[in-house]
Amino acid sequence: MSNIKLIIEERPSDIGNFMVGRLLPFREKRMVGPFSFIDHMGPTLMSDYQNLDIPPHPHIGLSTLTYLFEGSIMHKDSLGTEVEVQPGQVNWMTSGKGIAHSERTPEYLRHTNKILHGLQIWVALPKDLEQMEPEFFHADADEIPTWEENGIQYKLVAGEVLGHKSPIPVYSPLYLLELKSTTKTNIKIGDRLFGESAIYILEGGIESEENTFTPKQLLVAKENSLCEFTMLENTSIYIFGGEPFHEERFIYWNFVATSKELIEAAKTKWLHQEFEPVPGETDFVPLPERRL
Repeated sequence: MSNIKLIIEERPSDIGNFMVGRLLPFREKRMVGPFSFIDHMGPTLMSDYQNLDIPPHPHIGLSTLTYLFEGSIMHKDSLGTEVEVQPGQVNWMTSGKGIAHSERTPEYLRHTNKILHGLQIWVALPKDLEQMEPEFFHADADEIPTWEENGIQYKLVAGEVLGHKSPIPVYSPLYLLELKSTTKTNIKIGDRLFGESAIYILEGGIESEENTFTPKQLLVAKENSLCEFTMLENTSIYIFGGEPFHEERFIYWNFVATSKELIEAAKTKWLHQEFEPVPGETDFVPLPERRL
C-alpha cells in the first residue's frame, strides 16, 4: 500500500502583480501540521521596468516565512521594520492580533533586470496565541543550521528536528527542512519526524514504492514513513510539517483564525483602516469579494 496520501500539483495564482504556484491550501488538504499556506514564487525574470509591488496588506493569526533562492525583497511592516531579505535568509513575521506589511523590489534594483524565486509560507498560531502582540524576526543565512548526513546536505530553515534547532522563534512543534543531493541516495528519516509531514520537490526528483515524482509536486504523507525514499541526483526538496492543531482554522484572504468572528472583526478593522499603518506607505488594498 502506498504511503502517499495525496499528490498536489502546483497551480498558478496571483499575489499582487506576481505569478506564483499555489501549493496549500488545497480542497483535499487545508493544512499540514500548522502549515496553512505555501506559495512557490517564480523563478521569474523581470526586466528593468518590472518589479514586485505588493502594497500594505493585513494578517492575523499566523506567522509568515519568506525564504528566497534568488533575488531580493524589501519588507516593511507596521512595527516599523524595514529589512531586505536575500537568498538564504529567513524573514519571520508573526501577526498575532494584527499586522500590516508591504513587499517590494528594493529601490536599487528597480531599474535593472532581475530574477525573483523563493517560497512564501504561512504557519497558523496556536489558539492561545492567535491574538498575541505582533513580532518580527530576521535570520541571516549563516545563522540557519546546516549539516551533511550520508551525502545529503541538510538545512533546518525553521523548527526543531533531527537533533538540530533553528533560531526562528516558532510557536508550536514544527519543522521546515531543506535536503539537497548530488548523487542518487536513499533517505530514511521517517522515524525521526513527528506529526503530519509533506515533501515539496523543487528540482530533480524522488522515487518511492516504484513511483517517480518530479518538480512542482507536493506529496502529503499518510504517515511519517513517507520519508523513506530515494532522492535522485541533483535534487532539492523541502520536508515540512509538525503537530496539527485540534481546532479547525478558517482562512479568508490574509486572515487565519479559529473563529469566523475573529475574521469578521479583522475585516471591519481593515475596512475602517484601523490597523497600524506601515511607515512610508500610503496605498490601501480593499477586501477581496469572496466568502470565508
